[in-house]
Amino acid sequence: MEKLGVRTVEQEWVNLMSEAKQLGISIQEIRVFLSLAQQEERKEA
Repeated sequence: MEKLGVRTVEQEWVNLMSEAKQLGISIQEIRVFLSLAQQEERKEA
C-alpha cells in the first residue's frame, strides 16, 4: 500500500466530501461504507 502524507489524506477527504455532497451521499453513509470495507479487508488478510 502506498504511503500517503497527512496533507494528501486531508485533501482526499475534502475531495470525497465535496463529491459526496454533490451526489447526495451523507458523511455517515461514507463512514459506514469505509468501515465495512475495512472489515472486508481484514477478513481477506
